[in-house]
Amino acid sequence: MKKKRDMLNMKLDKEEQELLKSVERGEWKTVKNAKEEAAFAKEAAANSLRKDERVTLRLSSIDLDRLKQKAAYKGLPYQTFIASVLHEYAAGHFEEIT
Repeated sequence: MKKKRDMLNMKLDKEEQELLKSVERGEWKTVKNAKEEAAFAKEAAANSLRKDERVTLRLSSIDLDRLKQKAAYKGLPYQTFIASVLHEYAAGHFEEIT
């Protein structure tokens, strides 16, 4: 678990800020079967994050260089970073501009 001082440096989106405030107000209660619920959530997360498909795509060298720079800034391998960006988009965490 991250230390409190590390948590303060994290950037939270609006929904995450609302959740944090709710927790700080003491509005959350531990469920009776917390260990079972945690195990279920871990298994669900592992299943949804399992990388079981391979994709090949072509990118411009400029785009790939920019992605590699962003990945390096975040301290991630560039392929992991690209997969993370695609996952966030697929999960609906990016706002689409129409």
